[in-house]
Amino acid sequence: MEVSNLLGANRLVCPPLQLRPLGSGRGPRRSSFARKLKVVAEYSDQKQTAKDKWRGLAFDTSDDQQDITRGKGMVDTLFQAPEVFLCISALDNNVDGRYIAPAFMDKVVIHIAKNFLNLPHIKVPLILGVWGGKGQGKSFQCDLVFAKMGISPITMSAGELESGNAGEPAKLIRQRYREAADMIRKGKMCCLFINDLDAGAGRLGGTTQYTVNNQMVNATLMNIADDPTHVQLPGMYSLNENPRVPIIVTGNDFSTLYAPLIRDGRMEKFYWAPTWEDRVGVCTGIFRTDAVLREDIVKLVDTFPGQSIDFFGALRARRLVNSKEGPPSFEKPSITLGRLLQYGSMLVQEQENVKRVQLAEKYLREAALGDANEDDIRNGSS
Repeated sequence: MEVSNLLGANRLVCPPLQLRPLGSGRGPRRSSFARKLKVVAEYSDQKQTAKDKWRGLAFDTSDDQQDITRGKGMVDTLFQAPEVFLCISALDNNVDGRYIAPAFMDKVVIHIAKNFLNLPHIKVPLILGVWGGKGQGKSFQCDLVFAKMGISPITMSAGELESGNAGEPAKLIRQRYREAADMIRKGKMCCLFINDLDAGAGRLGGTTQYTVNNQMVNATLMNIADDPTHVQLPGMYSLNENPRVPIIVTGNDFSTLYAPLIRDGRMEKFYWAPTWEDRVGVCTGIFRTDAVLREDIVKLVDTFPGQSIDFFGALRARRLVNSKEGPPSFEKPSITLGRLLQYGSMLVQEQENVKRVQLAEKYLREAALGDANEDDIRNGSS
C-alpha cells in the first residue's frame, strides 16, 4: 500500500498489510512491518510557493520550547497571550508637600493591604492600634496615608463611644462598619477609622466610671475582630456575608482598654514615636509655604527637642488677626528663625505654667493660682 502526496511532498511507504482470519493461530508479522515502515520527506522548490504557510518549517532550526515568540503576530491577538510586565513602584512619602513618616506609612499600608488580600491559613488581625504620646500627629499621619492611597475612611471619634442610651455606641460602630463594607462592595477601598479609642472606651484611673457602653464598645470590637464578615445590626440578622473592613484606631495609652481586645490575634499594635528625621520632615511640611531654610528648621527642632509635633504647628499659627469687617488682607509675614525661637519660648513657658499651677487641686484647697500667679506678680504682668 502506498499513500502519496501526504503533507505536500511527503510519502508514506509500507508493504501490503496481510490479515489472517480469527483463530488461525498467528497474528500479523508486526516486527517485520515495523522494520520496513519508513517516512520519506521530499523538498521541491516548485512546491514551496509564497502562498505556502508552512514554507518556513523547511529552514526552521529553532527549539519551540525556547523560542516561544517565533509565531508572534501570525494569529489574531484574541488567541495570543499578552506580554506581561510586572512593575511595582514604591509610594513616595509626601502628599502636597506634607511629610509622611516612612515607618508609619508602611505599617498602615501593609495592614490595609493584608486585610484586603486572601491569605489562606493566615490569621490577619483586623484592628491596627496606633498609639503614642499626645500631639505626635497620629491622626494627621493616618489622614495623609488615606489620601495617598485614595481611601475615604468612615471616621468615628471618642465622643461617639458614649451615650445616654445604653447600647447606642455599640450599635453605631456596627452601622459605621457596615457602611464601610457597602463602599467596599461597590468597588471602592474603605476602612473604619476611630480616633482616641482609649478616651472613649478606656478606664483612666479610679475616678473614671466604667459604664455599660464602655463594656459594649469593647465587646463589639472584639466580636467584629473575631468574625469580620458577619457583622449584624441588632434585630436584623442575615446569612449574607459582608466584605472585610480593616479597622484603624488611635490612642495615647492602650493599657486602659479591655485586655482581651488588644491581644495580638485581634489588634496589631504600633507605637508611634517620631524620630529626629521625622520631626524635621514634618516641620518642613509645616513651613513649606514660608520659605524657611532647612538649616533653620533643623535648628528649630534641636532647640525644642522635647516638644511634640503639634508644638511646631502652634508655633506657625501664633499670629492671629480678628476683624469685624470680614477676612483681612495682609502681606505674607516674613518668618525668621529668631522670631520662631521667640514664639517657641513663649509656648514652653505656657506649658510650664500649666504644670506648675495644678489648678484642680489648689483651687479647692486655697483658691490660689499656684506659682504661676507669683511669677506674674513678680514680673509686673496681670
